[in-house]
Amino acid sequence: MNAGSSHAASPHAASPHTASPHTASSHTASSHAAAPELPPPAPPERTKVRLLELVQRHGPQTAQDLAARLEVSVPAARRHLGDLQEQGLLLSRTERPGGRGRPQHVFSLTERGEAGFPRSYSGLCVDVLRHVEDLFGQGAVLKVLDARNVEIEARMQAEIPGHLPLEDRVRRLAALLCEMGFDPVLEQDGADWCLTQRNCPNLAVARQYSQLCDSELNLYASLLGAPVVRETRIACGQGGCRYRIVG
Repeated sequence: MNAGSSHAASPHAASPHTASPHTASSHTASSHAAAPELPPPAPPERTKVRLLELVQRHGPQTAQDLAARLEVSVPAARRHLGDLQEQGLLLSRTERPGGRGRPQHVFSLTERGEAGFPRSYSGLCVDVLRHVEDLFGQGAVLKVLDARNVEIEARMQAEIPGHLPLEDRVRRLAALLCEMGFDPVLEQDGADWCLTQRNCPNLAVARQYSQLCDSELNLYASLLGAPVVRETRIACGQGGCRYRIVG
């Protein structure tokens, strides 16, 4: 949709006399010099695109979060969010931040919304896993992903040595996951630690192959040397992938 354009009245329309070509030219030039045109405001569609990009990059967001990032008012952000929900690009749910506090509405991308972003690598990965499953059976997919984890764990182990206390290991894992785009949040719950990933860089694959999530769970348990229980999954439509690390 194109933004509506405004039409300025002719400077001669209000004149009772017919001006000469020379006079008209001079009058027009002086008018432009006195009141230069300002650049048009960005159309609302661009703001909506930026909003979708923020949700895609940072995971589920509240209207307040998005308004702050876009530098617009909260009511303006809510208007855009409502439009995007009507278009089927966003969905809203109510949750308590960190499991505590007042319930808030958070917005995340629908499958249709995600389809607007490039997913070529995800598509390739899904195709490869489908062929692995067709040729060697369902268990082969998890074996392939676990073999990949062996290499990942070898790289990450240097940053998370086993002699460190569990708290230090958990914090270092969270720092590494942040660099990898998982947008983690860490909190302590009694003797346990809860690690919530608010973004899934591999969501398109995880939705079709839960083995990817199982492999991720195995990796964390091995890296931390502690029991790890997954409580929620983004791939199931929940607000984040929440892992409880048993202390």
